[in-house]
Amino acid sequence: MVITKKNIAIKGPHRRPILLDMVYNNAVEYAPLIIFCHGYKGFKDWGAWNLLAEAFATSGTAFLKFNFSHNGGTVKQPIDFPDLEAFGLNNYTKELDDLNTVLNWVETTYAKHPNINTSTIILIGHSRGGGIVTLKAAEDFRVKKLVSLAGVSDFKSRFPKGTDLKTWKLEGVRFVLNGRTKQQMPHYYQFYDNFMANESRLTIQTAVKKLQLPFLIIHGDQDTSVHLEEALMLHTWCPNAYLAVLEGANHVFGSQHPWLFDELPPYLQQIHSKITHFINN
Repeated sequence: MVITKKNIAIKGPHRRPILLDMVYNNAVEYAPLIIFCHGYKGFKDWGAWNLLAEAFATSGTAFLKFNFSHNGGTVKQPIDFPDLEAFGLNNYTKELDDLNTVLNWVETTYAKHPNINTSTIILIGHSRGGGIVTLKAAEDFRVKKLVSLAGVSDFKSRFPKGTDLKTWKLEGVRFVLNGRTKQQMPHYYQFYDNFMANESRLTIQTAVKKLQLPFLIIHGDQDTSVHLEEALMLHTWCPNAYLAVLEGANHVFGSQHPWLFDELPPYLQQIHSKITHFINN
């Protein structure tokens, strides 16, 4: 039987809580544990992520997904983005700190749980979250396997350049449109400052070349948000990684928000199968 513990709030390292879900199967002993990180302007309940968590639990892998503390959501409103100040104050090191907090929490809370094996942790990240989990896997021995799902290969190239960067510094903030909520979402200049101050740690290429664990790269060849070339670069930097290119798949693998169906879209069914094989072999 699949057990879902929804919207557990834990203390975050930067003044805002982290909201998470734990999904597992009480008929499976010591199941490996996936920890899933959402992407830019994402959240743990987006699209078909809930169904994906249930699918993994059903097939014998526990699944934890969470909202980064500064993604703009709150405990009371985890899907919309009422806390735009938090969004503006977010940066990559905060997300790494959040992930570390989740790892510490799960190790402590589920250390002796009969259905979850906290010594077998697999990190999965989608889009920007793929970059975050890759950085974390390179620096944390607790991570045993890694999956980049339409993951980015570089953070620095995504910042503005030239006049746009100077304007951002001068004004202190720049805005991006959220196509779902129609909000103008702020990025304070601290985002760039934080990256530059931690560039060596936050360079994905460096992290990938350090990886000493099994690495699965999954990408759609019709991804217009993070192009397939980024997956190919990850594979170039880590030739021993497994690369799965899904023909016809877009950035969200056929899902959308809200997802109103009872089954995973076909591409996510394929992904569930590929990751399950990767975990068990």
